[in-house]
Amino acid sequence: MKFMKLGSKPDTFQSDGNNARYVASELATDITVTVGDFKFYLHKFPLLSKSAYLQKLVASGNEENNDEIQISDIPGGPVAFEICAKFCYGMTVTLNAYNVVAARCAAEYLGMHETIEKGNLIYKIDVFLNSSIFHSWKDSIIVLQTTKSMLPLSEELKVVGLCIDAIATKACIDVSKVDWSYTYNRRKVPEENGNDLNCNGFRNRPVPKDWWVEDLCELEIDLYKRVIMNIKTKGILSHEVIGEALKAYSYRRLPGFSKGVIRSGDVIKYRSTVDTIVWLLPAEKGSVSCSFLLKLLKAAIIVDLGEMAREQLVRRIGQQLEEASVNDLSIRAADGEDVVYDVDTVQKIVKEFLMQDQNAEFESEDNEVQEIRRPGILTDASKLMVAKLIDAYLAEIAKDPNLPLSKFVDLAEMVSCISRPSHDGLYRAIDMYLKEHPGISKSERKRICKLMDCKKLSVDACMHAVQNERLPLRVVVQVRATASSGSSTPDLPRGLKDLNIGSHGSSRSAATHPEEDWDAVATAEELKALKGEIAALRMSNGIGGSERNGGDSRNSVDKVAISKMKGLLKSKRIFSKIWSSKGAQGENSGSDSSESLGSANPEEAKSTPSRNRRHSVS
Repeated sequence: MKFMKLGSKPDTFQSDGNNARYVASELATDITVTVGDFKFYLHKFPLLSKSAYLQKLVASGNEENNDEIQISDIPGGPVAFEICAKFCYGMTVTLNAYNVVAARCAAEYLGMHETIEKGNLIYKIDVFLNSSIFHSWKDSIIVLQTTKSMLPLSEELKVVGLCIDAIATKACIDVSKVDWSYTYNRRKVPEENGNDLNCNGFRNRPVPKDWWVEDLCELEIDLYKRVIMNIKTKGILSHEVIGEALKAYSYRRLPGFSKGVIRSGDVIKYRSTVDTIVWLLPAEKGSVSCSFLLKLLKAAIIVDLGEMAREQLVRRIGQQLEEASVNDLSIRAADGEDVVYDVDTVQKIVKEFLMQDQNAEFESEDNEVQEIRRPGILTDASKLMVAKLIDAYLAEIAKDPNLPLSKFVDLAEMVSCISRPSHDGLYRAIDMYLKEHPGISKSERKRICKLMDCKKLSVDACMHAVQNERLPLRVVVQVRATASSGSSTPDLPRGLKDLNIGSHGSSRSAATHPEEDWDAVATAEELKALKGEIAALRMSNGIGGSERNGGDSRNSVDKVAISKMKGLLKSKRIFSKIWSSKGAQGENSGSDSSESLGSANPEEAKSTPSRNRRHSVS
């Protein structure tokens, strides 16, 4: 028993420093309530008059030992019980957003209802919640956070649901009614940094529609999910605002998300977060950026999210692919893979993008009345943007020395149906692949180069291509033909122009024989063919010239033919492999200015075929 003689009405609990609590009263305590490690020395009358649970415990106890009660599972523990005990004594009870849920659950546990006494604690707390807490934005969020430790009772008492509805309602109110000071932006107010609030017009700045999104990032994912669902159900806020909220939460709750990675930690926890965010994504296209969707996809792969969620992301990304960048598409392959990038996933995304037109055409066939293109059908601009994006992506993945040619070619062929004015980006990707994979076979070299249309190369690309020893000879010839017949010819170097003029006819022939000369080996037959081109040119010009100038034209034609041959021979960087004497060593850089041109005699070339091999050098 504890005895105190300080005053007639207790106003607070005292402590003896050993986890004991008692009231300052002249009356001896007649009941001891043990809650956890704390002992409360109290009086039966004030407690039993307001608590049905304590009445039952005392009534059911032994007569010899009914003055000691054990309460081990009361919600909120000793702190919450002390609030309830103080109320029973008529002491001043201070409730706030941090302790009100615990007090409400403890009062429910103790049975402090109106049926026991009017104006009991449960009634008082409910009034406080509805009149104060739920009217405050910040307090509602704090209270909702505290409900988690009081589950499932806080859910049964509908405190969780009431908090969620209060928060969602405030998030949806007109921004003109939002008091800027109680939003998360309060921490950014200049006056808190010692600046004058009125000097920079801060008060006059309009409140944004997404003013609330940062505050909700404080919630755990399960509660956050319920708040967002409630907001979406109200149908007041736009899907763009919902998308911005999901983006803010992802950046706050997923470490490394902004860089497309997930740092080590609780994988199960992160998986739940990513899965929930994907599930909450608004259905409307454009509610979130393509870049954000791709970051979500990368996170989903890292945390090993379910196949259904990943397929949903792939589908959404495909619908907005024209917005993406190469960095966005750079999805790392799973651990243990030989390749660097997950090209298969990108192929699925491109497929989804292209299927939009197919789906639209299918719907048009079913509905013949619909002649106007429905929203969502791909525009030429979006197709072109995606084609350029994939060209740039191919150049990036080409740097991977373990990337199979089939993956490169398959992805390139997916966008080959998209007409684009320039193939410079594709040429750069092909050249990058050839540089990083010098050991590919002749047939593989032929296969990758077939992706490119030489007629769609710019002047700069042509200048690079005709000097690029990684390309098969046939491609170089086609580029020369393109340069000679296109508008880019006047900008080409004089030597390249002369070379194009002399080989124009041969390039036409080359186009009709795609199976010939794709490798880089200059055989005696090729030399003979080149010589035959000039002979044919000489004969053609000779016939035409004899009709105009008579016998003297033959000499001038010979001079022209000789000039053409010299022009061919002078283009050392293109054809040096044909006459080079370094082929016996197994490789030839072609860029060494000290390299010998070798003999122009076809017989010498025929006698040393090993010198004519042209290899790719990185």
